[in-house]
Parts: sequence; C-alpha cells; structure tokens
Amino acid sequence: MIYMSETSSKKVCIREPNPKALPVIIGMGYTNIVKSEENLRNWQVTIVEIRVLRYFLMVAREENITRAAELLHITQPTLSRQLMQLEEELGTKLFKRSNHNIYLTEDGMLLKKRAHDIVTLADRTQKEFSSKGEENISGEIFIGSGETRSVHDLAKVIASFQKEYPLVQFDLYTANADDIKDRLDKGLADIGILAEPVDISRYNFIRLNRKEHWGILVRSDCELAKKEQVTPEDLLNVPILMVKRLLVKNELEGWFGDCFDRLHIVGTYNLINNAATLVENGIGAALCFQLDNMFENLKFIPLSPAVETGTVLVWKKNQILSKPAYRFLENIKKYFKSISSQS
Repeated sequence: MIYMSETSSKKVCIREPNPKALPVIIGMGYTNIVKSEENLRNWQVTIVEIRVLRYFLMVAREENITRAAELLHITQPTLSRQLMQLEEELGTKLFKRSNHNIYLTEDGMLLKKRAHDIVTLADRTQKEFSSKGEENISGEIFIGSGETRSVHDLAKVIASFQKEYPLVQFDLYTANADDIKDRLDKGLADIGILAEPVDISRYNFIRLNRKEHWGILVRSDCELAKKEQVTPEDLLNVPILMVKRLLVKNELEGWFGDCFDRLHIVGTYNLINNAATLVENGIGAALCFQLDNMFENLKFIPLSPAVETGTVLVWKKNQILSKPAYRFLENIKKYFKSISSQS
C-alpha cells in the first residue's frame, strides 16, 4: 500500500494488490513506514486505487471524458462513475464540467501533481521488483541534472556502465537544483547533479571538478557583443533575464553590488534553452553559465570580475538504492576518484 497525506486533515490511501507489502506513507516531503496495523489505525484514510488515479490523470490530460474512456478502453458511464466516486471519497470537487469539456478545479490541479508522482513511483517500484530476481542487472536509473558542463563527466560514466550492464536504462530529468531536490526527496530520482549555491545537508555528495563560469548571453548584433568581458556598469541599461533560484540570485546580487538595484530585470527563467529563445527575439540578455552548446546568432560574454560556480553530485542519506543505481553510484565514485588523482 502507498499512503499519501496532505496538509489538511485529508489522507489518501493508494491500495495495490500485494498484501505482503508494507504500506508507505508519503506526505509533505517525508516518508514513513507503517510497521503495524495498530500504527495504521491511527491514520484516517480514504481508499483510492492507483487504477483510479490513472483514470483521473487521463481525463485531466484529455479534458474530455468520452475521449479519455476510449483511450482507457472502458465505457464512458464507467469512467464518469469512477470520477464521481473519487470526488466523494476525497470530499471535494476535482472538475468543472461544461457541455463538451471537463476542466480541473484548484483541488483537481493539486491532485494531478500528487497523482502523477504516486503513479510514477508505483510504476518504478514494480519495475524494480520485477527485475529483482534476474541474474543480469536490469532496470532504470533516475538522474536529475541541471544544465551544467558536469554532464559531460556523467555521460562518460553512463557510456562505460552501459557496456557492462546493457539491460539498464537511464531516465535523465533536466531542471534546476530546487526541482531536482524535490524529486530526490520524493524518491523519484536516485542521483542529482546540482549547481551551487545549494543546501545539501540532507544528502551525501561528491564535489565535482568542473567549474561553471557566469556570463551574459546577448544577440551577436547588439552593441554589448563587441565586448570581451562585461562589468556590472555595462549592464545597467540592458534588459536582463535573471535566474529564478533565490540562492543564485543572491550570489549574483553580490557581484553587481550597488548596481543591482538599478538593473532593468524584465523576467526570470529556470532553464537556459528557453531563455536563449527570448534573447534571440530581442527581449533581453540572459545571465547564465557558459555552456558548450552554441546558440545561433547569440554570443556569451564572461563577467568581470569572474564569477565561478561549483557543482555537486548528490544522493539521499540513508537511502536504499536499487541494485542498478547502487552499482552506478559505485562507478561514479571510482571515476571521480581516478580523475582527482590525475589532476
């Protein structure tokens, strides 16, 4: 069983058909194992099957019950009845209904996020147990990474690992450090590569060798593109696309000094590829890392004085990893130990 607790008094129990499995309570960033039925009785739960959550997610995606029922290979009345029962069990309206379409309410959007995490975790758990007795190591390794050049080192370890364990697949999720930590805490990622500054007190970590260099990404036909370096004063009259993460923003604020309050910040971003599109269309210049990918009609100019950022590879403390993830982590440790001894 998987139990999900919410911030309110509502608790949702997801029931799977394996009676021998210990239930797991997931909620508000922590996980507890229910060790006895007596412990379980202390929880007020509403029973919802994972199957029903899959129905709910399909309807949320299609915004049409008839179309969702066809894709799920069930009748439309059956699907409508399941959704109504789900709303009754949770004690809230999940959908706004019109003549032709169906839309999520605020509570529905919250459940969509939680349901997606739960279904993903359930699918992952099933895969791990289905491959547990296999002689050859197989399964998936889930990695979260920011847009950093340290991914080059990660790719080398993955290439070497796949030669040794060809049945293992990798799921690479790209996001900023805060999103990756959230996935690590929910058990949706095994390993993360995080750009500093970042709080890693809850994680084991390896500090990576590569440094990320900060600069400004501009159109190559703008006046600023003629410079080889930029100072805080150079950016005072430039529309700026600022990174969204607060810790990083505070770090850059220190570099700007007294100039920061005079900046013209037109927007924020969390991934550079989309921000680069805004730069190309003349919306602003993006403060970002120097990456190896080349953007057409854009130029990266380093900051002066230079600003460098480190990266760390992390995994949760006291976490029991799947066999593939454990083997992969051991390979990572060996790889970085070897390149550290060479430098």
